Amino acid sequence: MVDRTEPPQILLAMMPGLVEYAFTTEQRRRLDRVGGLLHGGEPLDDFTTPEASAALAQADVIVGHWGCPTLTDAVMSAAPRLALFAYAAGTVKWQVTDAVWDRDVTVTSAAAANAVPVAEYTVAAILFANKGVFSFAARERDPGANVTIDPTRIGNVGRRVGLVGASHVGRLVIDLLRPYDLELAVADPYLSDADAAELGVTRMELDDLCAWAELLSLHAPEVEATRKMIGAAQLAALSDGATVLNTARGGLIDEEALISELSTGRISAVLDVTAEEPTPADSPLRTLPNVFLTPHVAGAAGTEMARLAELAVCEVERWTRGEPPLYPVTAADMDRIA
Repeated sequence: MVDRTEPPQILLAMMPGLVEYAFTTEQRRRLDRVGGLLHGGEPLDDFTTPEASAALAQADVIVGHWGCPTLTDAVMSAAPRLALFAYAAGTVKWQVTDAVWDRDVTVTSAAAANAVPVAEYTVAAILFANKGVFSFAARERDPGANVTIDPTRIGNVGRRVGLVGASHVGRLVIDLLRPYDLELAVADPYLSDADAAELGVTRMELDDLCAWAELLSLHAPEVEATRKMIGAAQLAALSDGATVLNTARGGLIDEEALISELSTGRISAVLDVTAEEPTPADSPLRTLPNVFLTPHVAGAAGTEMARLAELAVCEVERWTRGEPPLYPVTAADMDRIA
């Protein structure tokens, strides 16, 4: 058990208006029950004001979300009691600094909860793409659309789906695709043959995966080693009629090479993320008939937001009981998380 003489003081930190959208009333009550909510329970989005300094001085826990300010050296100095940063969203890359690790603060993330809707979007897109739905829809809009439709390769029986990354999302996609008659393979430098066998997939090197897959789905983080990992050579290796699906980060693909390949009509793409967001108004990705483009909506939204908050609230409750976190983030994770 955590040895405390008084309930922990909890500070909410996120963009204005988000708390009512992201947290249910009951979830906020649960936070209030395990400790005192600082700043009247209203979240802060700026840690440089006098009122923020007063709240940080008392905070044992920060529950963050989108718009949470970065935990810089100055912020950590202003928060001498801080022991837990529970992030109710995905990546903590933009909030956590070395100052947090130097203080040995426990950090948790709701990335596992955010992975669920991304995986669901991915599976829906895979099934639609393999069925030719996006290509047929483009033809219905414009009978002369430059899209490749091979009637012998339409359907979801025996199709080869290649996943780049055995991440939270990648593993959920594998699990959700089990009921379908698809062949699955994964490229991930951190995935062993034994791990792949346990997941029920084949492990391949990236270039081999691109040459094998009829649909290539990206689930890797964007770090130095993965930027533009899908370049001209990988795209050229894809078979005619293949689909590239990206729900991860736009920077994983050499977008210029992708647009060049898509312009031939040889392959198609389903893109929820692009190199620049929002996608520029004059980008060919907005007009090419073989591109299905959405504005970064695969992650949690609407009713799905409560799932992220639930995980963060559970992490706070577990911490107050002295239990280990469900989804901790460590300093060693920072170079390979999204």
